[in-house]
Amino acid sequence: MGRHQLRFRPFPRDAELFTLLTASAAHLVTGAGLLARLLGSDRVRRVELAARLHDVEHAGDEATHAVLAHLGGVFITPYEREDVHRLVEALDDCLDAMDEAARVVVATRVGELPHGVSQQVAVLQRCAELTAAAVPHLRSRDGLEEYCVEVNRLENQAQHVYHDILREVLGDDGGDALRAQRVTAVAGALEAAADAFERLARAVALLTLKES
Repeated sequence: MGRHQLRFRPFPRDAELFTLLTASAAHLVTGAGLLARLLGSDRVRRVELAARLHDVEHAGDEATHAVLAHLGGVFITPYEREDVHRLVEALDDCLDAMDEAARVVVATRVGELPHGVSQQVAVLQRCAELTAAAVPHLRSRDGLEEYCVEVNRLENQAQHVYHDILREVLGDDGGDALRAQRVTAVAGALEAAADAFERLARAVALLTLKES
């Protein structure tokens, strides 16, 4: 009986924390949407959209700081502080990775991209949408396991597409070597973003597992 009492830990509602986390996750949807538009645009328009995505990345940084400041001002949190830190940093990493992908597209001045690149971005958009829908459920912990499984599946899909792109652009000995290098850089940056979403799902899984 005494052991059970010692292990009991209240679960504070802390509505503000969940509101801040939800706002942070919403930036991912905006960023992924801008990245998709950027890749479908011409070079001039890409510069403009990359700047807008960078602004979203800054907003994401501010959202991260808001969460961390909130954690510093409360005595009891719904989850362990280090786990919330890991979660919010993973959210920020996803947005940073998409911002970096946009920078690579602009810096390489790549023209038309293989169809697989649009598939990569579609995965990122879906991961962002799933995350934005899942984060509010951190309050109730409902449906988070399904979220983690689906993001993992999507990352595996993105990895297969990435390898297909590499085979396509690097396997053509008579192709344009400079274009292959540029496409590889873009595809690699998008794959890094997919990896970031998988790490985010792991952070969610760890957070909820420890509190179950």
